[in-house]
Amino acid sequence: MATNRAIHLVRRPEQMPVEDDFALVETAVPEPEDGEVLVRNVYLSLDPYMRTRMTGIEAQGAPYPPPYPLNEPMRGGAVGRVEASRHPQFAVGDWVSSRLGWREYFTSGGRGLLPVDAEAASPSSYLGVLGMTGLTAYVGMLDVGKVKEGETVFVSAAAGAVGMAAGQIARTQGCRVVGSAGSEEKVRFLLDELGFDAAFNYRDGDIEGALEAACPDGLDVYFDNVGGEHLQAAIGQLSAWGRVAICGMISQHREPKPGPNNLQLMTSKRITMQGFVVGDYLDRTEAFMRDVQGWLADGRMRNRETIVEGIEHAPSAFLGLWDGDNIGKLIVRVGPES
Repeated sequence: MATNRAIHLVRRPEQMPVEDDFALVETAVPEPEDGEVLVRNVYLSLDPYMRTRMTGIEAQGAPYPPPYPLNEPMRGGAVGRVEASRHPQFAVGDWVSSRLGWREYFTSGGRGLLPVDAEAASPSSYLGVLGMTGLTAYVGMLDVGKVKEGETVFVSAAAGAVGMAAGQIARTQGCRVVGSAGSEEKVRFLLDELGFDAAFNYRDGDIEGALEAACPDGLDVYFDNVGGEHLQAAIGQLSAWGRVAICGMISQHREPKPGPNNLQLMTSKRITMQGFVVGDYLDRTEAFMRDVQGWLADGRMRNRETIVEGIEHAPSAFLGLWDGDNIGKLIVRVGPES
């Protein structure tokens, strides 16, 4: 009997997860019933928001997806192929995306399955630059940040999946783009491969000084993936009527600290700061796909992925997100494409 492996959350972490919070569980591959398909996942997505759903702490009292249940397969973005079909709308071999990652196989009645055009772009890209990650960057930069041609934009964690897309989207709008990253290799990636106008290594210590040097004439929009010292530096450098799009605050996950001590500048500078969740902007999906597919096709955007092999390595790869092990989108390859 064929084996289906899945990663279960078996213990709710108090703050940062550890590998013992997960278990690799084997079951039989399910059989599709009438009106169902059997999908074999090929790629699954690893994203920082998953930590919130593991702990459930930050989600309490907020309109955010509920905590993951214990002792069940984890959920997350995935792209796979239909292995068997008893559903009229899906054929064997079709590529589909779902929210049923962290497992090798699953059956579905079709709800939540979306077709993937594997000829237009690599299947894995529908988890990154053409998936939820890319949509997050798109609406955060255009709808929340409201970037305009000629403005200066700062993106923190700019070599990560969302930051990489956000910075490039700002460049398509005619903005001057500055990014921070956690290594010299990542800084070179931003400058040489993505065409950022300036970039600096935040691990060198002086974030405020580095941002001031990169933005001597001020800053119009800050796309925040980090919080903490990055947010404080950005508030200090923002020009009047500047905007801040709060996508995430990864610096606060391991050891939460009090916020910036210069928030009074938001009043004198008339700064607008807005947090956002991508699920509130799903009506922008069609425009997002049209624009980003076009920018990828004409070379104005590039994609970069870090791929880890094997579902059994998903927990350790996820923990590596917090150490900045990846450049671009972090993906687990569950099995072969064909």
